[in-house]
Amino acid sequence: MATAGPTPFDPAAEFDRQVRTLTELGYPKLSGLAPERFAALLEPLRATALTAVAGEAAGEYDPESGRVPFVLVVTRELAPIEETMSRTTLHGGKLPGFVDRSFEPGALERFVATPEARHPGRHAYLILEVERGEEFCGSVPLDAMATIAGRGRSLLTIEEGVALITHFPQVLVKNKCFSLGGSRSGDRRVPAIWISQKAPKLGWCWEGNPHTWLGMASAGDRRATAGSSGS
Repeated sequence: MATAGPTPFDPAAEFDRQVRTLTELGYPKLSGLAPERFAALLEPLRATALTAVAGEAAGEYDPESGRVPFVLVVTRELAPIEETMSRTTLHGGKLPGFVDRSFEPGALERFVATPEARHPGRHAYLILEVERGEEFCGSVPLDAMATIAGRGRSLLTIEEGVALITHFPQVLVKNKCFSLGGSRSGDRRVPAIWISQKAPKLGWCWEGNPHTWLGMASAGDRRATAGSSGS
């Protein structure tokens, strides 16, 4: 089936769409907030989105290529990862995403952002110039992470990977899944999101083991308010 291809990018409309997506998925209730309060919490990021991607507003974007201008991220302080992951689906799918049982009890809490991937907002922020990184499929994760760092880009965290497929489920496709090297727990495990049982799955792989179907996702920057930077 032929894909629709690139479409004109309107950052204001895209920001509204992402807020609407989170609201429809029950994030306000999940966060313990009324819908109006949840929307108000995110609203300051609108100006950030418009300012950050102003140069791209007249261009085009194509999520199926694995590249998107910005993604609205809600942190685990507001919404637990197990709950947000269960609100993801594959593009056109119905089965909810899930956390793999290979995460022992308490393990997710230990996978925190590395200093290089520390986020700039307590509850919500934006990641910019996002790539799922399929060029690194088949690469050793440690080597992929070093290459990305050398480009001045930052590895995505678990929350950011969940946000990416929440807003752009078409990014997660067979043989183009991705690792999330921005969250580590002090051992050799690297979190990753891939497809299992016809649904998104959050699992992990060893940092020295390459997989032909796992790339390495990254972002160009993180921002909470205009002018702030988290990378």
